[in-house]
Amino acid sequence: MLKGVYDWMMAKAAHRHAIWWLAFISFVESSFFPIPPDVMLIPMVIAAPTRWLRIAMICTIASVAGGFLGYAIGAFAMDSIGMAILGAFHLQEKFQALKPIIDEWGVWFIIVKGATPIPYKLVTITAGAFDFDLAKFTFASVVARGMRFILVAALLWKFGPPIRDFVERRLTLVTSVFIVVLVGGFLVVKLL
Repeated sequence: MLKGVYDWMMAKAAHRHAIWWLAFISFVESSFFPIPPDVMLIPMVIAAPTRWLRIAMICTIASVAGGFLGYAIGAFAMDSIGMAILGAFHLQEKFQALKPIIDEWGVWFIIVKGATPIPYKLVTITAGAFDFDLAKFTFASVVARGMRFILVAALLWKFGPPIRDFVERRLTLVTSVFIVVLVGGFLVVKLL
C-alpha cells in the first residue's frame, strides 16, 4: 500500500499543480498521512532549482498549518481519533512516554523531533493532548519544519541531483547533524 501512495506522490510532484499537491501533502502529513512531503519536495526542487526557497517555504507553511490540525486532534479527540492515528503508526507506547519529556523540554523537543524524519504527527498530536502552550508550539513548529525543509531544498539547490541520493538515504543524519550544530551553537552563546 505505501508503495502505491509513494508512486502517487511522485506522479503529483510532476503534475502541473505540483505546488498545490505539495502544500496538501505537507498539511495532512502533520496529522495523519504516512509519507513525508520530502518525497515531493526533492524532485520538485531538482526540477526547478531557482524556486527552491519558494517550494521549501510553501512546504513549511503548509506543514505548520497541518500541525494545528494534529494539535486539535490531540486536544479535542485524543481518545478517538488521536489514539487511532497513533495506533496506525504503532506510536501508542511512545505517546505515553512523552509526557515528562514535553513537560521538561517542550520547545526543544518539538524543534528536534519536528526537524527529523520522526513522524511529526506524533509531535503535533502529543502537544495537543498534553495541552502544550500553543504559542510555543507554533514557534517551535515554524523553526523545526523550516529548518528541515529549507535545509533539504538548499542542499538540492546548491549541489543538484548528485546530492539527491545522499539526502534521500541519509535524511535523518543530515537533519540530526544540523540540530546538533544548532543546539551546540546556542549552548556556546549561552556559556560565553
